[in-house]
Amino acid sequence: MATQLLLGDEALAQGAIDAGLSAAYAYPGTPSTEITEHILRSPEARAGEIVCRWAANEKTALEAALGASYAGKRAMASMKHVGLNVAADPFVNAAISGAHGGLLVNVADDPSMHSSQNEQDSRLYAELALVPCFEPSDQQEAYAVPARAFELSETYRVPVLVRLTTRLAHSRATVEVGGQRPQNPLSRPEQPERFILLPAIAKRSYERLVGHQPDFVRESEASPFNRLSQDGDRALGIVACGIAYNYLLEVTDGAPRHPVLKVGQYPLPARDVEWLVEHCGRILILEEGYPYVEGKLRGLPPRSAPAIHGRLTGDVPRTGELSPDIVAAALGLSALARRAASSVPAPRPPAFCPGCPHADTCKVLAEVLVSRRDSARVFSDIGCYTLGALPPHGVIDTCVEMGASITMAHGASEAGLRPAVALIGDSTFTHSGMTGLLDCVNANADVTVIIVDNLTVAMTGGQRSAAENRLVSICRGLGVDEAHIRVIEPHPRNHKQNVAVLDQEIQYPGTSVIIAQRECIQTAKRSARRGARGGQE
Repeated sequence: MATQLLLGDEALAQGAIDAGLSAAYAYPGTPSTEITEHILRSPEARAGEIVCRWAANEKTALEAALGASYAGKRAMASMKHVGLNVAADPFVNAAISGAHGGLLVNVADDPSMHSSQNEQDSRLYAELALVPCFEPSDQQEAYAVPARAFELSETYRVPVLVRLTTRLAHSRATVEVGGQRPQNPLSRPEQPERFILLPAIAKRSYERLVGHQPDFVRESEASPFNRLSQDGDRALGIVACGIAYNYLLEVTDGAPRHPVLKVGQYPLPARDVEWLVEHCGRILILEEGYPYVEGKLRGLPPRSAPAIHGRLTGDVPRTGELSPDIVAAALGLSALARRAASSVPAPRPPAFCPGCPHADTCKVLAEVLVSRRDSARVFSDIGCYTLGALPPHGVIDTCVEMGASITMAHGASEAGLRPAVALIGDSTFTHSGMTGLLDCVNANADVTVIIVDNLTVAMTGGQRSAAENRLVSICRGLGVDEAHIRVIEPHPRNHKQNVAVLDQEIQYPGTSVIIAQRECIQTAKRSARRGARGGQE
């Protein structure tokens, strides 16, 4: 055994490599990005022994992983929680078609919305799809989960969801790593027809999936990631899910004074839950995210004995991230010692990096729209450019989800709200903006689309954009009039002419695209450093 210092994301990635991973696909999204980056840096991926790619979006990533699984290989797709919304169609249907080689769907949830638009809990998707789910409590378990999850996937021929949360994904700990299992050989499914989801076949496959539900419960009851301790004062029983178990150990010095059910694999281990219900006076549920387990135990109407406490009762805050302090308070313990508030720097609002090309684009928008502000609206998308909503720019009116900018601008324009401007990044455009632009072209919608192309996926660390050097040809292929596909360089020296271009296209009564292209200032700095060092960082 060797020891490595790893993020939770990295531990999961290394565990997958050591468990015989052959293919990994992903779309970058915090807090999941480092899973794929760790694999990309691995000797196995660099030697071409593991296929590892950034996909155009989460849906295509999961579909590619499903294809590798169909070929008998162990594969996985990684994404953040809102990315699973994008991949929901293949995820739910893959549960019915089934897997062949082991198939993992790694999802990193983001409670407290550190870099997200909601606090969605991906455990609900596992229940929707009727597939097993793992939720490691620490980095060592994150390393151990893939081997077990791949085995479960191949035993029952189903995809398996692995859930991380921000604090585990982005914190480091020492992890003991072992040897590598050989990769699966190429093989074909033993029942290839189950991948053809015609209704007659899908019905049989769905019955097979439903029939496995008791098996999944038995697997959870025998899982090393679930553990029931019956020791201590039975006036209270505790259910601690995922990283909540780590917090519980932290605030009790590793020795909780009550019976504890540690949950790291779903469906819930029914036998252990039943023991708690029968033997404990009250039950406290500690879980990161939604009151998922709490709702199941409370029942409808809520059970009166034993009383169930958690997020729904206010014993744990309904929103935001779980923390050791919150766990301590729920147990009636004194809060952990903290630094004096005066020693903590005041948080600063986010801002564009000095020299960011998006800031120059926002200045152009501000000048062109100043005389039209009563009627003009700018529908933005997810990316660094969303900071244009904040002072001193204040030029963005909406930001809902990936791809919504163009389609919302389309709808607002047809409702009579003009000028309607969409602001979208190069990577987000290929992720989920192209179909919206096609709708605009088909309707000849009076919409001006600004694609801010900084030649990278900047918000998640500078991954390669699927749109690199293709935006003009993509827009042309979607049917945008070539005369109204304009490329500008957002830079202070070009401000006057860029204002003129935007003013012209806003006045055009149809669909136009302005591509504001200039490299991200951060990737440009890294490129310059590599050049100065002969190609090495």
